[in-house]
Amino acid sequence: MRKLLPIALSLLLTACAVGPDYQSPELPEPQSLVRADTSLYATEPVEAEFWQRFDDPLLTQLVEETLATNHDLRIALARYDRSRALLRESRQNLTPDITAEAGVANQRLSADQMPGVSRAERDADSFDAGILAFWELDVFGRVRRSVEAQRAESEATAADLRAVQVVVVAELVDSYFQLRGLQEQLRVARANADNQRESLELVDARLAAGRGIEFDSVRARAQLETTLSRIPALEGEIAALTHRIAVLSGKEPGALVAVLEAPAPLPALPDRVATGLPGELLRRRPDIAAAERRLEVASARIGVATADLYPRFTLGGLLGTQAANTDDLFSRDSETRLIALGIDWSFLDIGRVRARMAAADADAEANLARYEQAILLALEETETALARYAQARREREHLQDAAEASAEAARQARQRFEVGVVDFLEVIDAERSRLEIEDSLARSHTRTATALVGLYKALAGGWEEMPVGTAEISARL
Repeated sequence: MRKLLPIALSLLLTACAVGPDYQSPELPEPQSLVRADTSLYATEPVEAEFWQRFDDPLLTQLVEETLATNHDLRIALARYDRSRALLRESRQNLTPDITAEAGVANQRLSADQMPGVSRAERDADSFDAGILAFWELDVFGRVRRSVEAQRAESEATAADLRAVQVVVVAELVDSYFQLRGLQEQLRVARANADNQRESLELVDARLAAGRGIEFDSVRARAQLETTLSRIPALEGEIAALTHRIAVLSGKEPGALVAVLEAPAPLPALPDRVATGLPGELLRRRPDIAAAERRLEVASARIGVATADLYPRFTLGGLLGTQAANTDDLFSRDSETRLIALGIDWSFLDIGRVRARMAAADADAEANLARYEQAILLALEETETALARYAQARREREHLQDAAEASAEAARQARQRFEVGVVDFLEVIDAERSRLEIEDSLARSHTRTATALVGLYKALAGGWEEMPVGTAEISARL
């Protein structure tokens, strides 16, 4: 003991961790976002909990329920819990592994082993108990690099959890807006069907009075049936989105039918959207944080592989007792002990070690490329989202003017038909144009709202930490 402990201590004091020490790559600092039109976007901090901006209590309730019960989030949280458990396990390898053991045995030796001894005298009992300790002296940092890798992996899964949260909430809000948009399209179709039904009744009345023609009645009925044919398809899409929202919030598909199928308008959109400073975007994105942490994992595993080039030192010990009967088991003369310093060095297997090192280097290079790609994809997604939202707003403005003009044209066409200035074909054409433009306007309003959701998703929703409403997740982090 006195001889081996100084050796072990000196090894620990001179221990070093082989392999590269991780250095975080510098994030680029974009000076501006090219598509950030100052008339639509402000550099104020991105809004946390962006769904609150729409002042829709039902939407807020759905988001909070989703954050608490969504199954994708529960899976991501379980993965995080697993990574934390593995980190605790890896840290245990820095300390001695201590176990206790005890045993009892009965052994009979052969007559050749004990010649001239009777059969009964060749039987022997033995009893033992002891405490064993085993400790890998982390001279070259293999264990420390393993802990470093697992810690970085745990941080990566935490970032993955935040990324899943952003995606799930964005999908829920997007689905909700699509649902409200379809309900508006359904309202437009039904309103136009009512107008066309009145037109058909007018034409039939004129025909019965001898002042109309059968052709006008047939054309009016064909247009009405065409409009009515749109309604079942819209109702089917509304049903599908209702089911999707329910499942996203952790419920059975039909659980929210009564709540969501009651029509409600799309919420008003903000005049300007806060995008934050361009340099903050990359630091806020959880996918970039996860990619950067996995780059650190790959770097640490280079050290793990490199450590196999050097000998592995272990310190083992045993303190116990051994006796032929239980009465003597803990007596002074039954004491046993052992302390040993071991060296394991696979220097003859250097080819395999260097192959593993090359593989670890390749993994690190791949993770560096993934990290750099994540940055470019984040910038691409944001620039595209900025452009789509801006163009969607402009499209909606034009369609709003067109819808007002088409409604006035349809009104005038009917008046002119009633006084006999134009034939019914012009009425049909004006009403068809009105329906198409009003339907396009409803679609455009939906596209504008979902484009805004896509922008908030690209900006990572402004969530630097877990949002309110995820108490269970936040507590476990």
